[in-house]
Amino acid sequence: MNLNLALVLILCAALLAFLIHHYRIPIRHRWRRRQAREMCEQLRGRDRNQPAGIHYARLRAMDPLAFEELLLEAFERRGHRVIRNHRYTGDGGVDGEVIIDGERWLIQAKRYRDAIRPEHVSEFAQLCATRRQRGLFIHTGRTGGMSRAVIDRATGIEIVSGQRLLALLTGAPFEPGSLPPRNYCGRDRSSFRNRTAQ
Repeated sequence: MNLNLALVLILCAALLAFLIHHYRIPIRHRWRRRQAREMCEQLRGRDRNQPAGIHYARLRAMDPLAFEELLLEAFERRGHRVIRNHRYTGDGGVDGEVIIDGERWLIQAKRYRDAIRPEHVSEFAQLCATRRQRGLFIHTGRTGGMSRAVIDRATGIEIVSGQRLLALLTGAPFEPGSLPPRNYCGRDRSSFRNRTAQ
């Protein structure tokens, strides 16, 4: 009888340890996920039709790690499988991953007030090339000419900002990988016609 009781206790302890280990989310992560869920509900609901400037101001005022969670939440609400990092720091330059139509996309999220830094885009492009996966560089700032040049040279990297970012967050039509390459439409190299407002 004592052997059976000891076996049951060991089994219960092992099950409890597994559940605690597998399902535990640090309090900081829970707070950021909750903030992201609330913001996502607001952007898809009552605040959907607010001016873009108000949306950008709110996004730029968010905690940077909650902004990462907001993007992952937006992809989840679109029915895509999301792979979250176990830690926010030391993530190797990838803030999360999303599976879209069976293809894994790496996500880099940046909350900028001004133009994005081309070296950040270049590092992310190199990371995606090394891992042989496509990437979404999602940001709240402006995409300058040097950053666009990096994207033009890279394969499988898309910048999501401006109206595309708002479409992702508000539930409007958004599909990565569906944009055609930028068209050259002038005589000098600086004459590019954008396919969307970014």
